[in-house]
Amino acid sequence: MPHPVFPLLHLPNLYYFKQLLAYRNQEITLEKQEHFPKQTYRNRAEIYSPNGMLNLSIPINRGNGNHTIYKDITICNDTNWQHIHWKTIESCYRNSAYFEFYEDGFAPFYEKKYNFLFDYNLESLQLILKNLKLKVSLSFTDEFHSDYESVDFRNEITTKNLQNYSAKPYFQVFEDREGFKGNLSIIDLLFNQGPQALSYL
Repeated sequence: MPHPVFPLLHLPNLYYFKQLLAYRNQEITLEKQEHFPKQTYRNRAEIYSPNGMLNLSIPINRGNGNHTIYKDITICNDTNWQHIHWKTIESCYRNSAYFEFYEDGFAPFYEKKYNFLFDYNLESLQLILKNLKLKVSLSFTDEFHSDYESVDFRNEITTKNLQNYSAKPYFQVFEDREGFKGNLSIIDLLFNQGPQALSYL
């Protein structure tokens, strides 16, 4: 049976991990050879701030415009985006129940310089899987195919497709302000639920 194909996203959302969990007994293939699509979660994650939903976007160098292969997309380190992202995450989650439990694992991603977005996203995904205690076997595409016979999530996990998706509620630091936000980055679940995150999923 062909392996399910997933995009590699930045600090992916809950829907992404629910699907990973559903297919955890199969090898998961991560798309590496696609032309990098605009305005997707591949370099953007959504978290809960005191002012509501907030995007954490990794700046990238476009290179050949829309024709750059994902594995070749480089991070634009001209600005101190890592410092800004980490300070933002700290201000949003410092008061969550498990932030201190996980912060030493996440902090290096906002200190070490990365050249390639794919490498950054892959290493952070591996850390998240470890923290979730979710064992998944990963492989990578070695060439691009527009269609697969297998389950294909590459174009499904988008802002547009998931705008009406909402996971079951769990405690969030700022939910008293704007209510529960149902499909944020997995770090929102981790920092708020800790070791219970996997059983929640």
